[in-house]
Amino acid sequence: MQRWRGLEDIPEGWGRSVVTIGSYDGVHRGHQLIIGKTVERARELDVPAVVVTFDPHPSEVVRPGSHPPLLAPHHRRADLMADLGVDAVLVLPFTSDFSKLAPADFVVKVLVDKLHARSVVEGPNFRFGHKAAGNVASLAELGGTYDYDVVVVDLFERAESGEPFSSTLTRRLIAEGEVRGAAEILGRPHRVEGIVVRGAQRGRELGYPTANVETLPHTAIPADGVYAGWLTVRGEAMPAAISVGTNPQFEGTERTVEAYAIDRVDLDLYGLHVEVDFLEYIRGQEKFETLDALKDRMALDVDRARDLVGVADAERG
Repeated sequence: MQRWRGLEDIPEGWGRSVVTIGSYDGVHRGHQLIIGKTVERARELDVPAVVVTFDPHPSEVVRPGSHPPLLAPHHRRADLMADLGVDAVLVLPFTSDFSKLAPADFVVKVLVDKLHARSVVEGPNFRFGHKAAGNVASLAELGGTYDYDVVVVDLFERAESGEPFSSTLTRRLIAEGEVRGAAEILGRPHRVEGIVVRGAQRGRELGYPTANVETLPHTAIPADGVYAGWLTVRGEAMPAAISVGTNPQFEGTERTVEAYAIDRVDLDLYGLHVEVDFLEYIRGQEKFETLDALKDRMALDVDRARDLVGVADAERG
């Protein structure tokens, strides 16, 4: 899959293509439906499928300081899109000037002059251009002028509530510690990633050495508490008990993500890039009367995490 940053990265002589546009944070199941239809339409027309996305998130430019917590960094999104069959991902730097493009100017500058769109695939709520003035109706109207059609894909909804799958809903569930609900929307466990840095090493002293993960900026971090999940290092996924919070037992103030690879006390992970997948919430953050009480509870947490990951592995087959 080709990965481009900015319109100038698009190869000379690029022909017709099928395009979808959006932030696509997380590439959740609703996004997968739209992207999958983009790929399907591209195969029908025998042209490449292209996803156009933005960096930074448009809200940070339109309303500075409002950058939402991100469900996945751009390289992760691109990998997920590649798995769906996308042929190219174009990341457009979202600047103040770019945000002021009128809908028609956006269409000409991006879809017509550079990507030579034959078809554009979007959800019904798609908005674009200055002050989000463009919608699927105006996109289709412009398509009549510039020789592309528009395919609208219905929203994916949660079975029990009827809420549409969205990045906003996923972020809310993660912020509330509802990582299982978030996984339902994402189609996989929520992941955070980063470099392992040295912490206070209290976990090692207590018999549970943890990887203290310095997460990427704006990462969506689950609510404080203990979780079951996986710690992946150099492609090896290991069952893990994960702690998120400020470590109130030791009067901590800095919020951290720490993962203990269950039964693996021999690991030296400092300086390595790791991935932490959140499978299930176990309990909230607590301060115990004694260190022995903390250690007893940690043992229970690890046993519970081991069981939850084992069940999940069995369900995955």
